[in-house]
Amino acid sequence: MSDLGFSWPAGRRAAAAFTFDVDAESCALAHDPSSADRMSLMTHQSYGPRVAVPRLLGILADHGVSATFFVPGYTAEQHPGMVRAIVEAGHEIGHHGYLHENMLGLDPAAEAAVLDRGLDVLRDVAGVVPTGYRAPWWEMNWHTPALLADRGFVYDSSLLDGDRPYRMAAGAGTLVEIPVDWALDDWEQYAFFPGWTGSGVIEDPAKARDLWAGEARAHHRLGGCFVLTNHPFLSGRPGRATALDELIDLVVGFEGMWVTTLGEIAEQARRTCTDTWTHHRPELPAPAGVVPHREENP
Repeated sequence: MSDLGFSWPAGRRAAAAFTFDVDAESCALAHDPSSADRMSLMTHQSYGPRVAVPRLLGILADHGVSATFFVPGYTAEQHPGMVRAIVEAGHEIGHHGYLHENMLGLDPAAEAAVLDRGLDVLRDVAGVVPTGYRAPWWEMNWHTPALLADRGFVYDSSLLDGDRPYRMAAGAGTLVEIPVDWALDDWEQYAFFPGWTGSGVIEDPAKARDLWAGEARAHHRLGGCFVLTNHPFLSGRPGRATALDELIDLVVGFEGMWVTTLGEIAEQARRTCTDTWTHHRPELPAPAGVVPHREENP
């Protein structure tokens, strides 16, 4: 895929966005509703909105960085003051499902109902109409882009097929895609809770910081878009938040690095992308040894 005409603003050579998926209790409950009975697991998740988000807002303020927070509707209902605090601090709110549902395999009507429920909650709780979407678990259906475009979304950040933003076809309209990367997700570094997620290996925050710093340097050198995905209940813990603070300080110091929200990056892509990429669902080949049927010429 080419850059499809995309360019950075004058004086900028690359961009970085610090993004936070504020899943809180929702992701554990979506995985297994009986998790509601596990008091310790629920407190593990509520650490995000109760303790970590205020800490992270302080770190971002210290660096003068605006970030993007993707918030499931259920999280907003359970922690409305936290969502309002994010908005009041000048950060962007994005859509992240209602109960962090895995959208994979949902038909268009069912997925549309989840999207609309999440939109209604974010509007009612914080007066926000998000322009950006991130699919829970980064699982998009082939019909998802059209559903997003129909609802006025400007961008998505769930796909993994690029180093820079691009415009993609979305039904009768278009969306900006700002790609993500599993190497730039803190879940792979820190997530563990017995009987729910993780292998039991929790990485040293310095290791995660150095991994992400290397990726940031590479994006800066190549003119890419560094998108880090953090979860407050993971990266908001003291040692990890300190490592993230150090990473932000490093990235902000890169010459010509535009550190901003995904919404601002998406607007730049809308202004500059001259071509549109169309995704196609792969056609599956016939099983080995089966000769495809062909009609005889009359």
